[in-house]
Amino acid sequence: MSQACDRMTCVTPTPARPDDTPELRKARGAFFTPLPIVTFMTNWALRDVGDSVYEPSAGDAEFLVDAVRRLKELSTDPHFRPVVNGVEIHEQSALAGRQRVRAAGGEPSIEVNDFFLVDSAVKYTAAIGNPPYVRYQDWSGEARLRSREAALRAGVPLTGLASSWASFVVHSTSILQDGGRLALVLPAELLSVNYAAPIRAFLFNHFRTLEIVLFESQVFPEAEADVVLLLADGFNSGPTDHAFIRHATDAESLVSLDSGSKWSPEDPAGKWTGAGLITPEATIPMRNLRSTGAFVDLEVWGDTTLGIVTGNNRFFALSPRRANELGLRPNELIKLSPPGSAHLRGLELTRPMWDELGRGDKQTWLFYPGVKLSSAAEAYIEAGRIAGVNEAYKCRVRKTWFRVPIMRPADLLLTCMNADTPRLTTNSAGVHHLNSIHGVYLHGSVRELGRELLPLASLNSITLLHAEMVGRAYGGGILKLEPREADLWSMPSPDLVLSRADALRTIRGEVVALLRQGRLLDAVRVVDGVMFSDQQLVDIDALAHIRASREVLASRRATRGKSG
Repeated sequence: MSQACDRMTCVTPTPARPDDTPELRKARGAFFTPLPIVTFMTNWALRDVGDSVYEPSAGDAEFLVDAVRRLKELSTDPHFRPVVNGVEIHEQSALAGRQRVRAAGGEPSIEVNDFFLVDSAVKYTAAIGNPPYVRYQDWSGEARLRSREAALRAGVPLTGLASSWASFVVHSTSILQDGGRLALVLPAELLSVNYAAPIRAFLFNHFRTLEIVLFESQVFPEAEADVVLLLADGFNSGPTDHAFIRHATDAESLVSLDSGSKWSPEDPAGKWTGAGLITPEATIPMRNLRSTGAFVDLEVWGDTTLGIVTGNNRFFALSPRRANELGLRPNELIKLSPPGSAHLRGLELTRPMWDELGRGDKQTWLFYPGVKLSSAAEAYIEAGRIAGVNEAYKCRVRKTWFRVPIMRPADLLLTCMNADTPRLTTNSAGVHHLNSIHGVYLHGSVRELGRELLPLASLNSITLLHAEMVGRAYGGGILKLEPREADLWSMPSPDLVLSRADALRTIRGEVVALLRQGRLLDAVRVVDGVMFSDQQLVDIDALAHIRASREVLASRRATRGKSG
């Protein structure tokens, strides 16, 4: 895929080429970047008439056109025609870009090439633009290999999960002068995804100052992707121990942007999800609780795992009514938590609750036949083969396509896609789980305590805030938690839960009733009253800051979900 064709491309609404319709641009992920963003970034990056500029993956050269405008503004010569530089892999886009630069009064030097083959001896004052955004599934072949090699030459190892923008950030610094500036439009993934950890560390290590601009609303609504602006100054003059976080309502509000707030991460490579949104009055108590061992990672309690991947839930997950219609034997079915997680918003999934789900025609059975098949199972398998279920990838790679791999039932079930917050639920029904949720297998020494009380103890303000920090926001304002992220999720320690065990048992009924009424935050306040009854752990003022910070993050996530 060409760099020009797989990006939130920076183009102005000039007449499109006949072979490049709006529908085709949308299909390949090319969207107009609001001019206020282009102007803001160009003005920030270019400060003197002698500044040189380079745009990686120039596309139709929108940033270079605006660089001409900016450099001419800085010049006292009315006849000045600034030279602007870039590279573009797509020849037709490069041609259009050159024409647009000339029309703007500049001289284009736009090479047709793969940016990752560029090893320029010339270094520039500023690299500006909007790198391609191709997810790892589509970022493959030679292009992907070259991009990862380029990043590795700069000392940044990227995993196979990295999308295209990540290597562009690193390689863009290869054309910078010492002290140079980097101004890029990037996916908000920069702040939260695990594969971006080395990028985050690289930026803190190599630049003198960093600024991140966050938007309250989506500025690429057609792309259904959140973006941030990265403004990095003073290349090879780092490291720095802080960044400035600036907030904009939308693209138009950039003209009145304030200087931002100073933010110092505990670990630059760690997630920046709460950057500039969580007050020190909230983060310091959280750090203290972890340093004293009162709060620990969830993996101290147990191992978080993905659920069963069937390859076709509609075939393998069956309601009791459907299993009865098919005539399947009990030994050809195993108990299942139905697809989804709406039934896991309480503290426990009991056998009577699971039975009730089945009576409501939920898919509470997993088709799991043994070696000896009944005639009903044989008929169902044949029907699946005729329907092509066996051709699904996960089915096709199995030795026996209709026998899904399973683990023993997890101790706790963990909701991983949440509008409010992730929930832990005790799996008293002993059901297996699909990949719509995660399972937590508790360590032996804490298994009994964790099964009884961890779902209740986890409903505290510290844990709710930390979920917003370690998780990532998805479309519709959903908070997603992957197993690796769940491993790092802050939980009360086993010792702390044990010390509060009697009090937790006392409030259990009240919390269950509040959760049934959908009053999550009221339930959390009740749990806080027990977990933090000793104000030496967290005092009332700190708790107020923690709750407020969580509300800011959750509200921002929900608002941005609606704006998409």
